[in-house]
Amino acid sequence: MPEPRAIVLAGHICIDIATDLTDFASIRPGALVEVGRAGWSVGGTIANTGGTLRELGVPIRIAGAISDDELGRTARSSLEAKGIHDNDLQTSTAAGTSYSIVLHSAGTDRSFLHYPGANAFFDPAAVTVTDASIVHFGYPSLMAGMLENSGQPIRDLLKRAHAAGATTSIDLAVVDPSSSVAALDWTRIFANILPSVDIASPSLDDLTSALGIDEPFSNELVERLATSLIEQGVAVVALSAGAHGVFVKTAPPERLRRGGRLLAELADDWGNSELWQPPLPLKNWSSTNGAGDALTAGFLYSLWSGLSLPESARTAAASAAIRMQGGAATTDALARMLETYPAASPNRLHEGP
Repeated sequence: MPEPRAIVLAGHICIDIATDLTDFASIRPGALVEVGRAGWSVGGTIANTGGTLRELGVPIRIAGAISDDELGRTARSSLEAKGIHDNDLQTSTAAGTSYSIVLHSAGTDRSFLHYPGANAFFDPAAVTVTDASIVHFGYPSLMAGMLENSGQPIRDLLKRAHAAGATTSIDLAVVDPSSSVAALDWTRIFANILPSVDIASPSLDDLTSALGIDEPFSNELVERLATSLIEQGVAVVALSAGAHGVFVKTAPPERLRRGGRLLAELADDWGNSELWQPPLPLKNWSSTNGAGDALTAGFLYSLWSGLSLPESARTAAASAAIRMQGGAATTDALARMLETYPAASPNRLHEGP
């Protein structure tokens, strides 16, 4: 039998340095603030989504940009230790390797201090898409070069992937309102790239921050945003709403048949559906860092494996739960968690008016 085709992970890569902070308000000019013990790991789409897929036994290739500095060497060795070989990992001389300082404080969400670094100089034309089953691109808001000309470099990468028969996938990151990319016309960017996106797995915060939506959570808001992505050309949306679960919505089968070989084979089973998948209960909690990437990985693994839509949503939620518990999302770990919790049931949507 032929070897299963790899999933290509392209996009953001950085070194995450995480620590506990008792009180965010204590950070002020001239202050010496006591923090907790530091932990570090290689992060971003390549390490987080790619690492989870690797744990699940999926063959992957990676494409990103680092620098030939100490952090870059650390990133390479850390990826190798995870069994992730550098493939199309580019070395930039224009900037240093990206890093984030992740601050945790009890009872509050995480905060990030982030240096985009070499990610801004990533060259998508150098990404090898030949024989890929899925080409996934992550975190455009942290890769300024990919947003030039209303995201045309992203669209070009995804169109090359389609031409090679791959299914395309994209994940987003929160848009910092003080960053330069916040001033970009994200409505125009989405209009340009979304017709070339088969799978979109953003979080609610990703979308509302990009589009400048200041509206409290509601199921209606999540469903409205997912519907908007479908109407703009996406085939399948898995929109994460954190503690509220993930909402999955799909376009009609004819759109899925244009979404690469993998998605075309599932078009009749997956098409024209929607469902809410609640989060799976946690036995213990470690961190939410990387949970969204693990959810994306679980969903892509499900597509790669040919699972039904309800099983795919449940597998994605289980993958995120395992990450939040600090575990590795191996197939055995997934099986143990999925034995306990039933799948959600999709609602079939009517064809036409």
